[in-house]
Amino acid sequence: MSKRLGLVLGSGGARGIAHIGVLDWLDEHGFQVDSISGCSMGALVGGIYAAGQLSTFKQWLLALEKSDVIKLLDFSFQSDGVLKGDKVINLLRELVGEYRIEDLPIHYTSVATDIDTEREVWFREGPLFDSIRASIAIPGVFTPVEHQGRRLVDGGLLNPLPIAPTFAADVDLTLAVNLCAPNDPRFESQELTDNHPQETDSYRQKVVNYIGKLYDDFEKAVSDGLQFYDIFNQSIDTMQGALSRMKLAAYPPDITLDVPRNICSGYEFYQAESLIDFGYQLAQQQLGHLVETSENAN
Repeated sequence: MSKRLGLVLGSGGARGIAHIGVLDWLDEHGFQVDSISGCSMGALVGGIYAAGQLSTFKQWLLALEKSDVIKLLDFSFQSDGVLKGDKVINLLRELVGEYRIEDLPIHYTSVATDIDTEREVWFREGPLFDSIRASIAIPGVFTPVEHQGRRLVDGGLLNPLPIAPTFAADVDLTLAVNLCAPNDPRFESQELTDNHPQETDSYRQKVVNYIGKLYDDFEKAVSDGLQFYDIFNQSIDTMQGALSRMKLAAYPPDITLDVPRNICSGYEFYQAESLIDFGYQLAQQQLGHLVETSENAN
């Protein structure tokens, strides 16, 4: 049995780190990824994988602490977004290197949204990290990207699981990793995310303290803003969950791996170890039979 795959990596904030575990499992078991379509965090992980730099990115994520995540917040204080997003993108450019999409060894598509025309924008050429920056521009959180006269925001606004870009791929199976699956009761107790019991300050309070050192008058505003972000993030998850179900019904892939929405909060990037392991184990549970079938055929 051939193992050539078209891979669809969905949107979902820090949950997207689970994509790395899935990719690790695929690599270890001899699968060949010929095509990747990604949105938001899926575009980020998929693009870095296509560039052959996933191991470098993974090691950086595994070293992240809460304070490191906070340091990457570059506040814009503009009406069209709280964060500029330049810090993290520039750091990734230095970490991974500069690539153009058309030069990647894997067919790659990142998806953004034209906020004015209400249409998807597919990036299949041009600078890799420019396309990723557009795809991760969560409305109201990251400032939009100006590109060829268009204002681009997160592709998950219209298509959190971009399956259609894989249709032309000459592959044997299409695998979608859906980060917007319904909540799983196993994670209601926060077992996955409680990896730093010694840190008693909440993430919200750490952010408040950091900003308060620079802008004393902003403490209450930032606290209120982060409370709003929690609600906003849940609202986005609900919307993207509904959109993902519609996309899966309209364009069913051969296999779907479901990552529950409550596995972690959207900003808990410092939980990389647990999230990567979750993705790896999910792939083992759901895809292990493909390896067994191939071995039996041989």
